Amino acid sequence: MPNPLVVSPDQAPAPLQMVGEEITVLASAEQTGSYEIFRQRGPEGGGPPPHSHPWDEAFYVIEGQVHFGVGDRQDVVAEPGTLVHVPGGATHWFRCGTGGATMISVTSRAGASAFFAQVNAEVSPTNPDFGALMGIAAAHEIDIPIPA
Repeated sequence: MPNPLVVSPDQAPAPLQMVGEEITVLASAEQTGSYEIFRQRGPEGGGPPPHSHPWDEAFYVIEGQVHFGVGDRQDVVAEPGTLVHVPGGATHWFRCGTGGATMISVTSRAGASAFFAQVNAEVSPTNPDFGALMGIAAAHEIDIPIPA
């Protein structure tokens, strides 16, 4: 059974650099026993390409505006206070709006924090090797479909 966890602002780990985004792992699955929690900050236009993974993911916008595509819905505009839930296996993407955005995200199981840590360690945030990024994604059960 995991121990109680309190992460104050001065105890939060340094953000991981994720190809333009900053992702702070607030709680890993190792710490919680199941789910993971992140703070994600992205610049205007920042965000991942369409992708899917086996775990559920939820995003709660706390600052800025975020444009989401989830499954067949490609027009979701999330303002502060908006929650977007993505079921495991659903293809999704997002783009941070004007001035950038900050969200809290939660995943239903382990997977994302290890992916973010490996990308931070092996992929340049300013000149990314997309082949390496695709390989890391595949190793962590993340599918990034190649557009036709």
